[in-house]
Amino acid sequence: MNIVKVAHRWFGQVLPLSILLAVLLAGCAAPASEISDTGSNGGTVKVTLGAYTTPREAYRELIPIFQQQWKEKTGQTVEFEESYLGSGAQSRAIVEGFEADIAALSLEADIVRIEEAGLITNDWRSKPYNGMVSTSIVAFAVREGNPLGIKDWADLAKPGVEVLTPNAKTSGGAMWNILALYGAARRGFVEGVPEGDEAAAQEFLVSVLENVTVMDKGARESITNFEKGVGDVAITYENEVLVGQQSGQTYELVIPRSTLLIENPIAIVDASVDKHGNREVVEAFVDFLFTTEAQEIFAKYGLRSPDPKVAAATADRYPPVEDLFTIEEFGGWENATPTFFGENGIYVQAAARVQGLDQ
Repeated sequence: MNIVKVAHRWFGQVLPLSILLAVLLAGCAAPASEISDTGSNGGTVKVTLGAYTTPREAYRELIPIFQQQWKEKTGQTVEFEESYLGSGAQSRAIVEGFEADIAALSLEADIVRIEEAGLITNDWRSKPYNGMVSTSIVAFAVREGNPLGIKDWADLAKPGVEVLTPNAKTSGGAMWNILALYGAARRGFVEGVPEGDEAAAQEFLVSVLENVTVMDKGARESITNFEKGVGDVAITYENEVLVGQQSGQTYELVIPRSTLLIENPIAIVDASVDKHGNREVVEAFVDFLFTTEAQEIFAKYGLRSPDPKVAAATADRYPPVEDLFTIEEFGGWENATPTFFGENGIYVQAAARVQGLDQ
């Protein structure tokens, strides 16, 4: 597919109906478990979770466990409403009025957006692991048998290879993907790109973007498209591939030699919990997610745990990476966001070149 023909999928409006979408998704999502008992002691309390798309299976196992534990402890029934969107879209929806009590997003920059809007006032980084409730890495999904022999980043720029990655305007996963690709090239792990050569790394980024056929709004939508037969390779979270394989998908996981550690933050949205009067249960749920029990469930669904003990116990599930780097490679999100995704950012300029908009 000619990428120019799908350019409207890249840089259209950034979800002008983001509030409506989030509210509809939250309202239409089935509760994590059916609750008929309103609680003999504490009544019923509602919690709204605004999350990015990829960990929904983990949360739908975690939530019923917490509900039972809270009921046994307090006699109170907790009803959850869940909304899952691309991380950037979810972050903007919360800023624009979606009253999520908890923001569980793909990257720190999306939490900071809510924080800078004055909706998060607590020190969310004081939680364990600097507020990062799970981690993953940027990896590839390839077709069964890997017919194109895709092994590393350089293979994604070969002629005729159809690549999927989400839209960086709406998806945190897409931002991780771009930075992983660029960082690996700049660190000397892409054939033909000398280490430390920014210009060559930018050219490599353009060459991969030229092979991108579709940019979906979120990582889950992107892998779903891949499951429907679109594309030869999807750049995605490692856990997306592992969860797909658990559900019977036959695609294969490829981990490049050099890739980026994905760190997923969680934060209480103070403006919402203060309005809803549910801080006690919301704080308890967030604390629960950092327990060994919860971390083992995250690991069950392909997420690498930041808890050293859980990570060690599940190490056999996650192959080591030859060159694993972090967002600090780019000076943290406070620097990476404007440098790559700002108005004149490296990624924005590269995408404009691919679309012929820089002429």
